[in-house]
Amino acid sequence: MDVVIAGAGISGLAAAISLRRSGHRVTIYERSSLNNEIGAAINIPPNVGRFLLPWGLDPVGCRLVTSQGMYFMSPTNLEELAGHSFSGVAQAFGAPLYYAHRVDLHESLKWMATEPGALGVPAVINLKSAVQNYDPDTPSITLTNGRTITADLVIAADGVHSSAVEAILGKTNPPSPAKHANCCYRFLISRHDLESDPETKFFLEGQQPLGCRIWPDNENQRRLVCYSCRNHEVYNFVAICCNDKIMTKREDWQATVDKSEVLNKYTGYHPSLLAVINKATDVKRWPLLYRPPISTWYKGNMTLAGDAAHPMLPHHGQGGAQGIEDGLALGLCFNDMKDKTEIRKRLAIYERIRRNRAASIQVLSNYGFDEGAPAELAKFLEGEPSPTSVTEMIKLAYGHDTLQKTIKHMTEYDPAFEVSDGFFPHSVDVGTVNGNYPGPTH
Repeated sequence: MDVVIAGAGISGLAAAISLRRSGHRVTIYERSSLNNEIGAAINIPPNVGRFLLPWGLDPVGCRLVTSQGMYFMSPTNLEELAGHSFSGVAQAFGAPLYYAHRVDLHESLKWMATEPGALGVPAVINLKSAVQNYDPDTPSITLTNGRTITADLVIAADGVHSSAVEAILGKTNPPSPAKHANCCYRFLISRHDLESDPETKFFLEGQQPLGCRIWPDNENQRRLVCYSCRNHEVYNFVAICCNDKIMTKREDWQATVDKSEVLNKYTGYHPSLLAVINKATDVKRWPLLYRPPISTWYKGNMTLAGDAAHPMLPHHGQGGAQGIEDGLALGLCFNDMKDKTEIRKRLAIYERIRRNRAASIQVLSNYGFDEGAPAELAKFLEGEPSPTSVTEMIKLAYGHDTLQKTIKHMTEYDPAFEVSDGFFPHSVDVGTVNGNYPGPTH
């Protein structure tokens, strides 16, 4: 089967890895040149770490940080308010929570998608190839240069602004302001810069810097979040707050602002925290806009993946992970498929596997871990109870097993279904996954 993927981001590359290892020819069309990849840190939670490592992700080569916990800290006196140790996460959920620099994860996924020695035909990536139009029924994409490319299957993984959503739904999925805050600042600070200044050296001391720290000020609808990546050499900051000057109704992740704007928004936080923020040299500001779950992900021989299907807010650190789960499921739904008349049936299975799962995380992403679950969540949980605590929210996110769920659905569709030998080239015995994957223990 010839597969066209729009977008060489995290979800597009994950789909390419899975589909090439499932016996298909994959061509990716990416709008950028990929020469100046930028980005901050990203979570690699257990729900994807369980299969990313067997896929070939190298924690050492990617300089991943293993999180030791989540710590809620007072923004005024810096004392710990509540702590959640992650020492048992790997045992409970099959993998640790890792923190990575987005560029390092992206490069690893790109290598796995295109490496010549792995199972299947290496994916081909065409750069500076932005998609202008989608035709789900042919299916085909039309690039901005006027060229039209047809395929057996088209996957739109080209982000939150993808026109594929309208091509599938017949209407747009417009955003609305986020529930509590409408602004997010992101910046990186090196360990060296923090360590070399006596005023900020404190920030590296104790157990908390080994995990994720959150300084919430719920009364003023603002919070500061920090965790490290690249072997603790770089600290990633996310500052979420209200900003009356933001009037845009379109996401923009590249707006650069002066750090004085952040310092002004966090007036009242402890002076030592403000001294840390003052170390920032490149601050990006983006509006927080919430897009609700959509009613369907596919039409004809075209489907969605990643942010095109389920754009997330940053509160739960699952945006990239949900796109990776999409990619895994897509490949396995089409594993070794020879009869192209089955494509639409298998797209329906992909949607059944993924839509409610991603929608549940999408809804939760509008709320912080400490803010409770909304009533809306229940309709996407397929009978499971809504989480009532931070621990239960973590279990909902980390305990879900996309591999196990996909195998179950595909075995019901085709009792002869098997995961291809070589799909997991590192440390996973295929015999343990063909209809008998144990999943995580809780």
